[in-house]
Amino acid sequence: MNLDQITQQYLALFPGDLSGNPMQRQTPKAVFSTVEIAHFENPELIIFNEKLSDEIGLGKIENQEDKDFLNARSLPTETKTYATAYAGHQFGNWAGQLGDGRAIFAGEIKNAEGEKSEIQWKGAGATPYSRHADGRAVLRSSIREYLMSEAMYHLRIPTTRALSLSFSGEQVVRDMLYDGNAAYEKGAVITRTAPSFLRFGHFELLSAQGETQTLQQLTDFAIENYFPEIDCTSPEKYVEFFKTVSEKTAEMIVEWFRVGFVHGVMNTDNMSILGLTIDYGPFSFLDEYDLNFTPNTTDLPGRRYAFGNQAKIAQWNLWQLANALFSLIKDEKKLEKTLNDFNTNFWVNHDEMMARKFGFDQVQQGDDELFTKAQQLMQDLEIDYTLFFKQLETYSENVDFKIHFNEVFYSRTTEEQFEKLKKFLGLYQNRLAKNRISKTDSLNLMKETNPKFILRNYLLFECINELNEGKKDLLNKLLIALENPYEEIYPEFSVKRPPEYDGQTGCSTLSCSS
Repeated sequence: MNLDQITQQYLALFPGDLSGNPMQRQTPKAVFSTVEIAHFENPELIIFNEKLSDEIGLGKIENQEDKDFLNARSLPTETKTYATAYAGHQFGNWAGQLGDGRAIFAGEIKNAEGEKSEIQWKGAGATPYSRHADGRAVLRSSIREYLMSEAMYHLRIPTTRALSLSFSGEQVVRDMLYDGNAAYEKGAVITRTAPSFLRFGHFELLSAQGETQTLQQLTDFAIENYFPEIDCTSPEKYVEFFKTVSEKTAEMIVEWFRVGFVHGVMNTDNMSILGLTIDYGPFSFLDEYDLNFTPNTTDLPGRRYAFGNQAKIAQWNLWQLANALFSLIKDEKKLEKTLNDFNTNFWVNHDEMMARKFGFDQVQQGDDELFTKAQQLMQDLEIDYTLFFKQLETYSENVDFKIHFNEVFYSRTTEEQFEKLKKFLGLYQNRLAKNRISKTDSLNLMKETNPKFILRNYLLFECINELNEGKKDLLNKLLIALENPYEEIYPEFSVKRPPEYDGQTGCSTLSCSS
């Protein structure tokens, strides 16, 4: 591996704490703090994403030193690792300094095309930002992040990526549901990568500290490195920066709605300025369609981060970023315009996305009403979101619709409910007849928009249990399936959640514990 090509430009560009002290504390004026990895004694590499490693310019594993790097066991002597400081609003409340509590950066690397990727471990040890925690991670949360981030990538959704997953060789104590029942779990470390891990919270922290010069420096750095579409010399560059972040965020949320993804903990410190899905914790795909669904037990009973609230919360988070950038932009009207445009842009993009899901060539007048009826139907009848569109692809008026859609319901369906479904299917067929593309093109549009495979929580639950028993059969099948989500490679995965997993802890309900 090209470990000697990893650089740490953060250490040269920004003010930081160079003490290497992992003691948990406030680090005013520091954008980062140097810190060592845990140097695990007996780690074991479980998965290595060789294709991704090649793409980012890191290359193949060639020796034990490469494995030790991925496993957070040892590093090349010139590598200086660090964690970054950021703040955030958590569940709507200002939380002050937060920072990389479990993430430690190796630095960044360029590939042959000059594209930059940051590399960091998650679960590799304590940092000044660990907030009374140990900086470790458990297998349960680490396998969920590895598999889901890769699943999202292959679904064509902006996301951070997973480079490797390892057993740390340690046992870690965690209270999974914060109910006083702590227990030992297998420790793990994941290596992940992204063009940048910069979050809204990085800008919030500097703004809150009154570090305007460093805030400007960080924003200039972000524009110059990650936003080539913005003219670095323009007096409007900060306005354009905020506008672009807003647009990328809207596009990401629309994609979440397309596949039924629920992030679960959309705090401002979990929002990427690049519009990437970041920090996979108590997430879930929808099984039955439910706008009020939240997988995060910490989000109850308010359901702030429920599936249907995600666009509204993204806009709220952008308000906080706008506040953080105000000292650079100094024009509240321009900020307010971008924030108001977010709502308009989101719904235009949302309806265009829904049109593709239904196989429509474009959005026509009245389609928004049809989409609303479809969503209400799925919610009222407890219909599986993914399977509904799968069955819709092969539906025609010549088939028995009761039989055709029989396996998409999570509860016993009455004749009255079947009549509602029949009525909707009639409306859908009438609208489909107004398409200006062929039936074949319409079907192809649906096939490339609606996944056949989603990484359901019950599959992750089973995979985690098997890995804890030393088995990898399901893991290997899931890795193949998630790389081909628009194909039905394993029909046994194209089914609704089995009833034995209804309400299952660690499956239907999760917490932020990791």
